[in-house]
Amino acid sequence: MASTTGREETTSQPSPPKAKRGPVASVFGVIGELLITAGLLLGLFVVYSLWWTNVTADKQADQQADQVRKHWAAAPPAGQDGKAPSFDTKSGIGFLHVPSMKNGEVLIKKGTAVSVLNQGVAGYYTSPVKSALPWDKKGNVTLAAHRDGHGAKFHNIHKVKVGDPVVIETRDTWYVYKVYKILASTSKYNVNTIQQIPKESGKSKPGRYLTLTTCTPIYTSDYRYIVWSQLVRTQKVDKDRTPPPELR
Repeated sequence: MASTTGREETTSQPSPPKAKRGPVASVFGVIGELLITAGLLLGLFVVYSLWWTNVTADKQADQQADQVRKHWAAAPPAGQDGKAPSFDTKSGIGFLHVPSMKNGEVLIKKGTAVSVLNQGVAGYYTSPVKSALPWDKKGNVTLAAHRDGHGAKFHNIHKVKVGDPVVIETRDTWYVYKVYKILASTSKYNVNTIQQIPKESGKSKPGRYLTLTTCTPIYTSDYRYIVWSQLVRTQKVDKDRTPPPELR
């Protein structure tokens, strides 16, 4: 019989009952959600460690570098040892230039503690073997810097080749070194690599050496990567701070 409204009456069908998840499925669901959350957190940590710490360290290093150059400009003339009388090793002794690393200039500061290297600088060793300084007549200037994060100033150390120039810039002098040997991996406890006579590099007599050290492989700190170089000449800084040919 037709309805008085002209529309057919319909009867609603009850919805089928939802299937209940078993206890195993529920557990796997929770685990899946936790893994997704953990993956997101890990991704954020990687971004922080490998990108954001670089940003903040580079900014801090640039500010410190500006202060060092202002200090140089205001300091009195250097003494016979090449150092200004008001020299402050804590602020920075100079800048490291390694063209093959393509990392610009790197401020060199005292110490290799994490608190120093995290500033996006290279630090010279005070222990377990004390570093020489560039103006010393003999010795090994030993530097360390991060390879990843916090400026990653030595990230491209594997691109340095034997024969490449390495230059240290101080207020009054350019110190030009030449790479003569590379050790791609050694124990982090191998202090022989930074001795004042780096015998492990093949040297047996005192000289004027420069050693760069950092962690290896990339993104780990299991071993150390070593680059040895030797001073070949010095060049006085002129009023325009014209870099040596090796940096042009």
